[in-house]
Formats: sequence, structure tokens, C-alpha cells
Amino acid sequence: MRKIVVVITAVLALTACSPVLNRGLMKEGMRDVPFDQLRQAPDAYKGKLFILGGLIVDARFTEQGSQIEALAVPVDSLGYLEESGRSPGRFLAVYPREKGLLDPMIYKKGREITLAGEFIEAKKGKIDEMEYVYPVFAVRQIYLWDERQDSYWPAYYYPYYDPFYYRPPFMYDPWGRPFPAPPYWPPR
Repeated sequence: MRKIVVVITAVLALTACSPVLNRGLMKEGMRDVPFDQLRQAPDAYKGKLFILGGLIVDARFTEQGSQIEALAVPVDSLGYLEESGRSPGRFLAVYPREKGLLDPMIYKKGREITLAGEFIEAKKGKIDEMEYVYPVFAVRQIYLWDERQDSYWPAYYYPYYDPFYYRPPFMYDPWGRPFPAPPYWPPR
């Protein structure tokens, strides 16, 4: 019995801190290169693997495959998104058609992703009316985070028991015999 508990505890401890992407990709990928360097010298980084986190801005189908535009979010060494409040900018992630398609109804605006992508190029585009240079990555592996649910207590929910809300018609004495509720009991 003791061995089973030790094995279960060890398995839980090992899986609790597992990376969201393949371990080999996590070790090989770069996380700390600023997007400005990618825009200025794209040839120096072409073909290198990056680990990126992002908040999806737009997803669509293109001739190359599924394309996701995302606002970059820093990731830690395991691929979990960090709550830093700053973003290095936007990027494009292209999921090759040969691997399949990423449905825009699932990969929709506001969802969070972590991906391992190979840098392809710096591509000019627009954000509304402003010119912008996007770093473009070919996706090797992608992880879609669960949607965040707003957790709040509705205004009508009372999580406690109010003894004065309900007045019983009679009470019980210590021997289990019923008797009428006393007159000082709170009214209905």
C-alpha cells in the first residue's frame, strides 16, 4: 500500500510541472529575442525556432494554410503565459495546410495560445490604418489554452443560512417532542 502511495505521489509531482509543448521544442526554441531585432535583421533569424505566447487578434484561412494574428505575450520556461502587462508587438503564425486547418471559430479572438514556430520572414501589413511589419512564423506545434470564465457570485445568491428568514410553525424540545414556536420568535 505504501509503495502505491509513493508512486502516485511521484507521478503527480512529475506531471504538475510539465511544459505545455514538446520538451525538445521547449529546449531548442528561443524566447528572449525582441521583435525589433527580427524586423531589422530577418535573415539572421530565418529558420530559427521560437517559443511564443499570444492573445489571438484574428484567425483566417489563406492559401498557405491557417493564419493567426496574435498579440505577443511573454512565456516562461515551461510555455505558460506570464502576466507582465507588456507586449513586444504582434506576430503572424501560419499553420501549414499539410498539417490540417485551425478553425477560426475555435481559434477566435481573445483566446490564448502558446506555440513553437520557425521564423520565416518579416512581412508588411496594416493594423487599421497604420503600416506594421509582422514577424511571420511557421507553426510546428500549437497549444490552445482553455477559455477564461468570469467567476462571480450572482447578486441573488446567498451562500449563507439566515435563521431569521424562515419561521418554523413549531419547534422540538431536547426529547424530540414538538411544541409551538414562542411568540418572541421573529415574525414572517
